[in-house]
Amino acid sequence: QVQLVESGGGLVQAGGSLRLSCAASERTFRFYTMGWFRQTPGKEREFVGVVSWSGGTTMYADFVKGRFIIVRDNAKNTMFLQMNNLNPDDTAVYYCAARVDRGLEPKEGAYDYWGQGTQVTVSS
Repeated sequence: QVQLVESGGGLVQAGGSLRLSCAASERTFRFYTMGWFRQTPGKEREFVGVVSWSGGTTMYADFVKGRFIIVRDNAKNTMFLQMNNLNPDDTAVYYCAARVDRGLEPKEGAYDYWGQGTQVTVSS
């Protein structure tokens, strides 16, 4: 069972940038479709974006609006979420998730493995 560990969260001012990382414990990472989700207190976890196993295809939630970019480095078993032009509405715990099956899925239930999350706080 692959272990996923997120890092890179923190406090940033509105308009700033952060890069989150998701490190996987196993080389099987290269075969997984990888996603990012986020959650704020009292709300359901919501889809942010997903990248195919090869890194060649991505899909994003509408609210991203070109501000976020997902890339992966299969040689290093790591995925990244580059977040630019952040605003206070982006404040949340961000989770990475791995999906064994191929296909870009926005649904939380389609993912098999989850990290513990990293907090992102955007101040106004």
